[in-house]
This record gives sequence, structure tokens and C-alpha cells, in this order.
Amino acid sequence: MTSEKKQNKFIKYFFNRPKTIGLFVFLFLSFIVAVLVFQQYKLTKENDKREMSSILNVVSQNLEKSLKNCYTTTLTLALTIDDQGKPKNFETIGKKIIESNANINTVQLVPQGIIKYIYPLKGNEAAINLNILTDPYLKNEALKSIATQKMYFAGPLKLKQGGIGIVGRFPVFEKNKFWGFSAVILNLDELLKSAGITSIDSTKHYFQFSKFDFDSKKETYFLNNDINLTKNYSVSTKIPDSDWKLYLVSKKQSYFNFQIIVQAIIGVFLSALFGFLITSLLQMPKKLQSLVKIQALKILNSEIKYEVIFDQAAVGIAHIDSTTGTFIEINNQYCNLIGYTEAEMKKLNFKTITHPDDLQEEILQFEKVKKGEINHYSMEKRLISKNGEIIWTNLTVSPLLKKDKSFTNHIAIIEDISAKKETEKLIKKSEARFKSLFEDSPIPLWEEDFSGVKNYLIELNLINQNPLDVTRYLDLNPEVISNCIDLVKIINVNTMSLDLYKSKAKSEITSGLTNIIDTDAVSDFSKIIVAITQEANKVNFDTRIKTSFGEYRNVDLRWNVIKGYEKSLQRVIISTEDITDRKISEQIILQSQARLESLINTIDGIVWECDVESFNFKFISQKVTKILGYTPEEWLSNPSFWIDHIYDEDKEWVPQYCKTKTKENSNHDFEYRMIAKDGSIVWLRDIVNIVIENGIPLYLKGIMIDITKTKEAEKELNASFDLVSEQNKRLLNFSYIISHNLRSHTSNISSIISLIESAESQEEREQMLNLLKTVSCSLDETMLHLNEVINIRTNVGLSSEPLNLHQYISTVNAALGEQIRSNEVKIVNDIPQEFIITYNPAYLESILYNIISNSIRYRHSDRKPEIKISIDKEGDKKVLQISDNGIGIDLVRNADKIFGLYKTFTNNIDSKGLGLFITKNQVDAMGGMITVDSELGIGTTFKIYIR
Repeated sequence: MTSEKKQNKFIKYFFNRPKTIGLFVFLFLSFIVAVLVFQQYKLTKENDKREMSSILNVVSQNLEKSLKNCYTTTLTLALTIDDQGKPKNFETIGKKIIESNANINTVQLVPQGIIKYIYPLKGNEAAINLNILTDPYLKNEALKSIATQKMYFAGPLKLKQGGIGIVGRFPVFEKNKFWGFSAVILNLDELLKSAGITSIDSTKHYFQFSKFDFDSKKETYFLNNDINLTKNYSVSTKIPDSDWKLYLVSKKQSYFNFQIIVQAIIGVFLSALFGFLITSLLQMPKKLQSLVKIQALKILNSEIKYEVIFDQAAVGIAHIDSTTGTFIEINNQYCNLIGYTEAEMKKLNFKTITHPDDLQEEILQFEKVKKGEINHYSMEKRLISKNGEIIWTNLTVSPLLKKDKSFTNHIAIIEDISAKKETEKLIKKSEARFKSLFEDSPIPLWEEDFSGVKNYLIELNLINQNPLDVTRYLDLNPEVISNCIDLVKIINVNTMSLDLYKSKAKSEITSGLTNIIDTDAVSDFSKIIVAITQEANKVNFDTRIKTSFGEYRNVDLRWNVIKGYEKSLQRVIISTEDITDRKISEQIILQSQARLESLINTIDGIVWECDVESFNFKFISQKVTKILGYTPEEWLSNPSFWIDHIYDEDKEWVPQYCKTKTKENSNHDFEYRMIAKDGSIVWLRDIVNIVIENGIPLYLKGIMIDITKTKEAEKELNASFDLVSEQNKRLLNFSYIISHNLRSHTSNISSIISLIESAESQEEREQMLNLLKTVSCSLDETMLHLNEVINIRTNVGLSSEPLNLHQYISTVNAALGEQIRSNEVKIVNDIPQEFIITYNPAYLESILYNIISNSIRYRHSDRKPEIKISIDKEGDKKVLQISDNGIGIDLVRNADKIFGLYKTFTNNIDSKGLGLFITKNQVDAMGGMITVDSELGIGTTFKIYIR
């Protein structure tokens, strides 16, 4: 019995944990699969290792066999050596050896380590007389062969005669004394091929041939195959009588091949599937038991819910006998509503507690249900409570049908609607008051129905669209506005509306809006349409209406949706206050303001008002557009517009000056500059008055007067004054020059005349007369020069015209052609051929002639003259640059004399000190400037600035 209990307990434990059992089955089967897969992996790996060892042994034996054949060959060669240490029949025997052994390329005899005998000699000449015992590349392995007194295979080596080969050296001793070596040279590829390396399956394995290098302490590999012994399995063997090692390497990095992996995946999948099936089978009894519990719980919950709903429902519920009308079962809400207990209610029927005025109607409906004429009925009726209070209820009665559609009981549900009835009573009173207010209001009121308009706009898909899009749509489709006006229903209007529209009866107005709305005011109705599309509840605007007599009146229209009708718009109150008189007053004010603004705008200045603290302008007259180019809107849109557009040089002191004067409550006027819209600078005189109230500055007002022309005239006057001063200065200087030059000539003439008068001979008189003629010519030349200077200085209002600069330079060069050719002058004209300047033609030719001729005249004797002419631009001026490589000018000594009259700086007999003086005056007369940059012995550059 105990064992059965334990067994049942075990079975119960087993069935109660299906997921655990399923997981255990999965893990157990997965373990078996893993063991089988691992065994297959080991078997595959062992088979591959066994196969590789077998292949390596065969190849190793073949290789050893080939090398042992070399022993016989070297021994045969050694036997050709006679007692005197000389080989006999070497070539004959060597030939036979090579013919009989395909692996051997060359045979050698190496007495005392020096290669003396080689067969075949052709192609191996470079190895003759090579001492292998002294060669650092060969001696170590040669000495190893001597030390072991055995055959030793060296290499693979780079051979002296070229190529790579294996050298097998057999040490020969004669009378226990080292004679030399008997050697053979093998081809590595042929050796390995004969060993059978190339006959294996290369898709599974590959060979590698290596040797340990004692110098580098590294293993060197000689075949092209890459070897990675850490990732790939390999077997190896050492080759006797050498330091070689032969590897056989598997190409497989892992023995988990596709077949093993697929088997493992299938095994794990089947294990998981079997575990899932076990879990599902074990869960089935548990699921069935769970379903039974759920159904039982649902039944229990249904009964509980019924009792809860019946007893705790917010409405009264009662079971009524269909025959007698008595109460069978009543819930608490029903009892609480009329004040009876459940026991008391069961002694009554529904007729007892029903108000007499409602009883007949209910009996009639109850009989219809009993006869099957209706399925149920609902009605509002009054109940009489235990204390005699009348309670309004909403009653719903329906039969409790059996399976055969018969019934013996009814269920009655009542809801207390006393509060609702009280609210309806209050609403009726409110509507009565509303009607009284509506009719007696001093403002014209309308009650209208806009539901048709809203439905029409819904059909047009305009609800909740962008207001701008709606407005644009109405502009393009004016018939929509007309349709909306026709859809408005006028429910009622008050008495003041009749007075406003000069109507005798309401019917004249309520017939429709078409006869009331002015044609010009139809567009105003679109504002209401837009408000409806945005689901707004109110809108206000001024419009115009037409009375029954055709008179137009201005009204303030206010459109408001009555609360509770926001969705349907069935009731909307519209007030239309008559504002015609106000509009007339506003028009008078606007006309007065317009006249004032017109007066302000006729003032020859900018009238303004601004804030006393921030200088934020509140008003600016239209004159600002004429004077500065800005519109009043542009000016007023930016609080800091005035400060931002003050000229940079005045921007700091002007606001500070205004603040200082404002703090002093002092009216002021000052001059400053502003930047006009076109970028020009405008001079303003700002006359500022401070408006003060109770000692506190309220705002500033003033007028800005354009004084730009006055400033320009003042500037021109100053310039004229400076010019006159400069002319007077030059005139004074010129008078000194005239006085000096004329005094010098007159003094000379006076002295010569005195000498003529005192001359004692005719010959002496003739000499004096010739001298007098010379002085007279000099005086005439001086007067000519002075007249030329006077002409330049008195030539006011010179005419200028567009001139081709390149062409004028060519003209001057032609005039100076003889000097240019005779002095081998090189002139580089970099002026563009179409370059135009505005200048006086005579002055331009004179300036170019004077400067270019000076460059030729003051050329350097050690080099050929070169003159370069170019044009540049500095700011708004063109700069004509003329450079030469002449003797130059010492600017340290003569900088202030260069352009002086009769100032010379060389011993050249042609120097008169007049050309540069005239050039300077001509440039100045054209409003330009001339500068000079020169270095003694290097050359000179003149820059002429042209406006």
C-alpha cells in the first residue's frame, strides 16, 4: 500500500511538471546526440591521421632510397682516385653515373675542399676552383661531413654556377688522412617527384620540405605551400644524413565537416521536438482540469454578478407576477426609492404605488405585453412613496421568456428622473426669462438656425480646413456664399430688430436674409462661414444692412452660438447694434487726422514722436520716404531703427547727447548724419522738444530737416577757400620767382649797357652787343616759360573727354622717335589697347611727353634705357605708372625740390627745372596727384593719380 502511494505520488509529480520533464528529455537526447557526433568526429580524425602517416612513410622511404643511391655514386667516384691521389677515367665514370641516376645532375671531386673535377663541365664552369672549406656559405656543412666521416646532404643551396640544388658530399680519406670530397648535386624538385610527393591527393593534403638554419635559429621552408601548424593537423619525419624535415599537412582546419554538423543539427532538432511532444502530452490532463475549473468559476461568477447587479444596481429592479401584478423580488434601490422594505413591497402590486393619473396608461401597456402585441414598453410615470411623496421615474417593462417563449413573470426597471424633471421645469422657466430678455432687449437680436449651413459646408469638405484656403475657395466660388445665405433660417427677431429694419411685422424679416443683407456686405458673411469651418462659437465684425425703405445702416454684428448647440448650430443669437452715428463720428475723426497728416507731410522735414527712454518711434511722417528713402512702416517696425541707421562716426555720441539733454528736460537741436536707403549719407538737423507733464518727460517729438545741400555748399566753400589760399600762396611764390628772374635779366642788361657806353673801341662794343642779344634771348625764354605756367594756373574749367590712353602713349613715342632710336630705348606699354580715361587731351600729351623725355634724357650710361608704362587702380582712382632704369634721384636730398620751378639735380646741360614743375601743375589742375619713388643708380617711378 505504501509503495502504491509512493508510485502515485511519483506519477502525480511527473504529470504536474510537464515542462521540467520535457526539458530533461531534450537534454538527455541532446547528450546522446553529442556523444555520437563526438565519436564520429574522433573516428574521422583518426582515419585521416592514419592515412597521412601511411603516405608520409611511403614518401620518406622513397626519399631515403634515392639518397642511398647517392652513397653508391659517391663511393664509385671515390674509387677512381689512385694511390697518388689522382682520379682516373673521371669523365667516363661520371657520365655513366648521371645516365644511370636521373636524380643526379652533376658529379664532383673536391680534393682538399677545392672543386677541381666536374661532370658535366658545361654550365658549371663557375664552380671550378671554389674552396668550399673557406666559403662561409658552404664550409659549415662541409666540415660537418668531415667530422662525422659520413655522407652528408647539404642544402638546398644557391649554386655558384646558378640555380638551387642539394649537394651530397662523401668525405674521402687516404691512409687515414683527409683527401677531399666525392660529391653529387641533386635537383630538389626531381628528388621530391621521384619520392612520390606529386602523386598524392592535393585536395586533402600537401607536403612541405624544411631545414633548420643554425645561423638564424629558424626553420626554413623550401616549397611554395604555406604552412600553419597551429591551425592544420600535420605529421613529419626527419631525413637521415641531413638536417631536413618532411611535413605532410592536412588542408582541413577542422574535422567538423558538413555531414557531422547536419547530423548534429538534426539530432538537436529531433531532441527538441521529442521534448516538446512529451511536454504537450503531459500538459493535456492539466489543461482539461483547468478548463473544468474555469467553467465552474464562470458559473459562480455569473451568479455572483447577477446578485451584485440586482442588489447593487443604480436603478430599481423588480420581478412582477404577470397575472396579479404583485412583486416577487425587489432590489435595494427600488425599495430605497419609494421607502418600503422588501417584505412590505411583496404585499403590494404595481397599481398600489402608481400615481392615479398614470395608472390607466400603464395598465393599457401592460395588457399589450401580456397579449404579445408588443415585446416591452417604456414610459415616464409617477410613483407614490411610503411617505406620500411623488417620484418621477422612467419605467421599462419586459417579459421573462422561457424556452417555449411563454412567460409568467415580468421584470420592471425604474430610474429616478425627478432631477431631470426638475431641470426641465427650470429650463422652461429659463426659456421664459430668455424670451422676455430677448423681446425686451434694447439691442436688435436675432435667433437663427445655421445647421443647414454647417451641413452644406461638411458636404463641401471645408470643415477644419486652413482659414486662408477657405477664404480663397469662397473668393473663387461666390455662389457658395449665396447658397449659405439662403440656408440660414431666421427663427425669431425682437422688437428692436423691427425698429432697426423699419419693418411692421416679423414676417417681413424672418422670410430670409437675402432681402436684408446689402450686396456690398455679402462678402462680410464669408467671415461667419470661415468661423463655422473652424468650429468657432463666436465672431464679431462691422457690416452694413439695408432697411425696408432701402436705407443703409452700419451695424456691429456679433454672432454667438447658444450653449448646447455648438455641434449642430441649430440656435445662434445674433446682435446687430446700430453704429451708424458712431461710424459717422469716426469718419469725421479720420478725416481730421488725414488733414493733420497731410499738413505734417507738407512740412519740409520729417515730423516724429518717440519714447523718452528707448527712443522707440511711435510716429514718423511720410516725408521720411522722400528724404531717407524708408517708408514709415519700415521705420516703425524696428524699435532700434533710428539708432541702427545713424552714421557710424555719429552713432556713439548722438544717442548719448539726446539722453543727457532729456535728463536735463532741455529742448535741443543738433546736426548728425544718417544712412539713407540707397546707401548715401544724409545730413540732418534734428530739432527736439520734450513733452513734460507734472515735471516728468512723457515723450519726445521733433522734426528732422535735411541739411545735406547746406553741408555740401559749406564743404565746397571751404574747398574754394583752401583753393584760393593755395593759389595765393602759389601766386606769392610765383611773384618771388618772377621778381628774381626779371631782376637778374634787367641787372645783366643794365650792366651790359653801362659797359657799351664805356667801351673804348668798336670791337668791344660789338662784343657787348652780342652779349646783350644773348641776355635778351634768355629773357624772352624766361618770359615764355612764365607765360606757360601762368596759362596752366589761370586755366579754370578745363574740358575733359574720353581718351584712349594706349593711343596717346603711342603718339608721344612717335614724337620722341628719333631720341628713342638713337638711344636704343625699350618702351614696354602694358596699357590695354581699349583702355579709356577722361582727361584734357593737351595736358595728357604734355604729361606723357615730359616724363618719358626725362626718362630718356636721364638714362644710365652703363645699360640700355628701358621704360615701362602700366595702369593700376587704388580705391576709386586710376593710377598711371611710368618706371625707368635711369640714373635715379637722391630723394633724401631732393624730395622737397623735385617739382619746384627751375629745380635741377644733375649736370645735364638740357636740364632747365621746368618740365616736372609744369607736369605737377597740370596734374593738380585736373584734380589728380603725382608721386615719385626713386633710388639713386637704380631708376625712377612716377605715379599719376587720375580721378
